Amino acid sequence: MRILGIDPGYAIMGYGIVDLKGNRFSVCGYGAVTTEAKEEMPSRLKQLYFELMQILEEYRPDVVSIEELFFNKNTKTALMVGQARGVAILACANSGIEIFEYTPLQIKQGLVGYGRAEKIQVQQMVKTLLNLSEIPKPDDVADALAAAICHGHSSNYHKRLVGK
Repeated sequence: MRILGIDPGYAIMGYGIVDLKGNRFSVCGYGAVTTEAKEEMPSRLKQLYFELMQILEEYRPDVVSIEELFFNKNTKTALMVGQARGVAILACANSGIEIFEYTPLQIKQGLVGYGRAEKIQVQQMVKTLLNLSEIPKPDDVADALAAAICHGHSSNYHKRLVGK
């Protein structure tokens, strides 16, 4: 199974693609789609959509695992990230790919076995499980790979967001 993990954001949207065969993961690709702060929000969202569609076309994932939003302070930022998340969901849905969502707690639990794990612990597990020489940067990329791995580990516990 090929899994695309997405860490939603409007300045930086991390993505990571992994293949799961049996209980072994292998990394296919990862990176970040970035937008410029000087651009208007509609242009940024359009760029996110366009680049994500290219990623979907290139890697052809079977499923998508996207992180749920968790904000408790800045409502404006939450709304803007929510718009970027909506663009990611739309791109995947338009491509006919099943989408699953996980909370940050579920992702930490799926990788480290502890829902309150520190970010560095999750990043180290991403590095170890994918046999990488270093932790992927920026953090959004490691988070996207973590979302993909989480789906592979916990597909029995997933929450389906959008089906085919």
